[in-house]
Formats: sequence, structure tokens, C-alpha cells
Amino acid sequence: MAPVSRNSRNETAVIIGGGVIGIACAHYLNEAGYQVTIIEKGAMAGACSEGNCGFICPSHILPLATPDAIRNAAFSLFNPSAPFRVKFRFNSAFLSWMWQFLRRCNSRKMIESAEYLKPILDSSFAEYQTLLDDPDMACQWQSSGLLYVLESASGMRSFAKTDAVLADQFGVGARRIEGVDLAEYDPALRNGLAGAFHYLGDGHLRPDQLNRAWIERLSSHGVKFVENCSFQSLDADRGAVARLHTSKGPIKADHYILAAGALSAELASHFCTNLPIEPGKGYSVTMAQPDGGPKYPMLMPEHHIGVTPFEDGLRLGSMMEFVGFDRSIPDARLQQLRNSAKPYLRSSLPVRNQAAWCGWRPMTPDSLPIIGRAKGWNNVVFATGHNMLGMTLAPATGKLVAELIGGMTPHIDPQPFAPTRFH
Repeated sequence: MAPVSRNSRNETAVIIGGGVIGIACAHYLNEAGYQVTIIEKGAMAGACSEGNCGFICPSHILPLATPDAIRNAAFSLFNPSAPFRVKFRFNSAFLSWMWQFLRRCNSRKMIESAEYLKPILDSSFAEYQTLLDDPDMACQWQSSGLLYVLESASGMRSFAKTDAVLADQFGVGARRIEGVDLAEYDPALRNGLAGAFHYLGDGHLRPDQLNRAWIERLSSHGVKFVENCSFQSLDADRGAVARLHTSKGPIKADHYILAAGALSAELASHFCTNLPIEPGKGYSVTMAQPDGGPKYPMLMPEHHIGVTPFEDGLRLGSMMEFVGFDRSIPDARLQQLRNSAKPYLRSSLPVRNQAAWCGWRPMTPDSLPIIGRAKGWNNVVFATGHNMLGMTLAPATGKLVAELIGGMTPHIDPQPFAPTRFH
């Protein structure tokens, strides 16, 4: 993990947002010698930084905006149980976002976004490998890959085309496993499945344990964490933020980073900026590990379900709902998670003592994160809009933010992620 240049002026930085992206920004800024404070309106490392499946997946190169997405979005308007669901709303920001998203649902734009994603994905995975070598960062890290399991022969044929694109265009190919060999590969899988593709370069971890260990490490290095602290307004002075006003009083720094996930669109208005971020609601349910549970983390594309085995449990995660900031967790959605996993797993899933969760992914219309300086401000950087890849992209994002603030040559090209690309 190559360090960024040291800050020799004893400068300060305030990060708005205490999710994994804000934590990663704090890590690299702290390493560079900045005095860092993170403010968070709730508890640190909640929301999508807590309940996701924990996949660290450099193979996840293709964006959400694919040629099939238009059809899936149209069908979902009439199917409230669709795993990819769009609830139509007469809201100008939502309609503008959806228009930008739909016009990117073609092969050319899909490949373009993927080409921009690959360098930051690869960078982040390399950073994780070094970061997680530290025994104090214990979080059940496993680099055993990610298994895409297909139930039907048509599913295998369809996914083989996706795998060919990843292999031919980006050099990210999978090990193909035929159905007759699956039970030996992972005995938790049922007989009769069509097969799988194993992306050996991926990994997984327990998100809440990573965040807790990272916060403890940064706290010991002088980073300040302020919970239940809402950003309310700011004072400007000649193109710079002079101070923030929060629910716990004013706070002043040399640099400010907005890393508030799906809430960033609303907060960016304080910086006179329109960020096209829509909340993409997802669900997970975590339970005890059943006897004979899976040893590999898995995605089942035909049923839109993710399965992550932890040492102390099993997590099912799925859904992409564009329904606004809806906090409800319908029982039907939780049952849908269980039903979606049932065709694949031999074991019955426990029904007691399960922890349900929902969160809002910060979705951008081009599936790329927003990382860069805010237009018109000389001391504000945005680090948000990571779609479904916040956990994966956190380290590279934090490193890039520290490089931009420190005036260093970025280790990857930041231009594709610039906030100004939408204007």
C-alpha cells in the first residue's frame, strides 16, 4: 500500500458521513498527516456499510445500466415483487436520473463505464490485501473468490456470454464448473443445478467487523468520530467553506469531504451542486449458519440473490428498489430472499433469530462513483455515489481523496469520476 505524501502543514479535514467511504477517507488522510474528524447523523458505519453482503469483487465490472435493464425496469412497474423494481414518481430529480440511466442502457455505454471501473476496482482490491494483513483488522476476510451459480441451462448460456465479455474485454475470466461437478465443489449446493462460474480473484468479509476494527484503529491514531451530529448549513468565504454548522455546534477545518452515501444529493445542495444520486433500496437477512451451509460466497443471477457465509452466520441479500427513502422492511421481501435461495441450497434455512436489514445504495445513472473537487469550492471534495460497490471501492476512494487534497499525482485517473461530468 503506497502511502500518499505527508501533510507538513498540520492541516485539518472534516468528513461528512461515517460510512465505509468516510472511514476510508479518514484512513488515508490520517496516514498523510491530516487531523481528521468524521461527523455522522446517526451511528458510525450504519446504513449500507453494515448490512451488505461483504463482497469485495473486482470482477463486478459491468454497470447496472445494461441493455436488459430497460426491459427489467418496464416490467417492474407492474410487479411489486420484482427484484429490480422501479416505482414511478412525479419527481423532477428522479425523472431526470431515470432518463440519464435509460439512455446509457446500451452495449457501448456499458463497456465504457466498465473500462472506467476496472482500474479503481483493481486498486481497491490491492489496497485491501495490504490493509487486511494487519491482525488488528480482523473481519473474517477470505479471498476464496465469488461463485455465480445458475439453475438452468439457459441461465448458463446467458451468463457464459457475460463471462466472455469480462474475459475478452477486461481479462477477468472465471473457472467454469458444470452441474455434475457442483456438489463436489461446494457440497451445500443441490443436485440438478446447471453449473457455475467461479471468479477466483474476489473476496469477502464481514462488513460490521471491518468497520468496527477500522474505527478502533483510526481512533487510536487520533481520528475523531462524532455521532448523532447532523450537518445543517455552512459559511462561505471567497470560494471556500469557512465552517460547518451542525446539530452539535460549528466545526471548522481546512478541507471538507462529503461522503454521505445516498443522502449526499440532498446535502450537496448546500454546496450549490446537483448530484444525480438516487437511493437504491436493498435488503438482507442474517441468520445462524445452517448445518451443511455453503463454503463459498455466491450470487444466483437468475433469482437475484446473494449468499455470504460468515464464521458466525449466513447472510442473504438482494433487491434493487427505486422507491425513494422508504425505511419499511416488508415480511414478503424477507420471505422472497429465503425463497430465492431455496432452489440452490440443500440445507433448510433457520427461521428464528434472524436479523433483517434494509439500506439505500447511492446510485448514479452511469454506475460510476463521484470522486473529485466540488465545482466553485477550493476546499471541498465529494466522495459518494458508489452504487452497489461501496464496500469494494472504499480503499481506492480514500486514497484518491487524500491524493487530490494533497495535490499529488493520483494513482488512477480521477477524471471519469469527476462531479462535473453531469453538467
